[in-house]
Amino acid sequence: MTKIKKIGILSMAKFHALLFAILGLLLGLFIATLGPLFSAASAVTGQSFPFAGLGFLAIIILPIMYGIMGFVGGAIGAVIYNLIARWIGGIEVEFEQ
Repeated sequence: MTKIKKIGILSMAKFHALLFAILGLLLGLFIATLGPLFSAASAVTGQSFPFAGLGFLAIIILPIMYGIMGFVGGAIGAVIYNLIARWIGGIEVEFEQ
């Protein structure tokens, strides 16, 4: 068994930033695809749907926003893990060769 005693804060923050940016891109593509449908539904029903007018701007904005949130969240998560790992000794992982 091997223990993960410490996680690099910047390393974890960069990993989470990229992961969340990819998720933001997927969500942006989803919103950009369905945006025109929601805009048309808004015109027909008279109701306002959130993100209906966002369209292709979501493909740019959401990955940036999610990337920033992922970076901050990853850094905070690594700091918290490192603090807890000092008290309990970290996570045990078993590797097979």
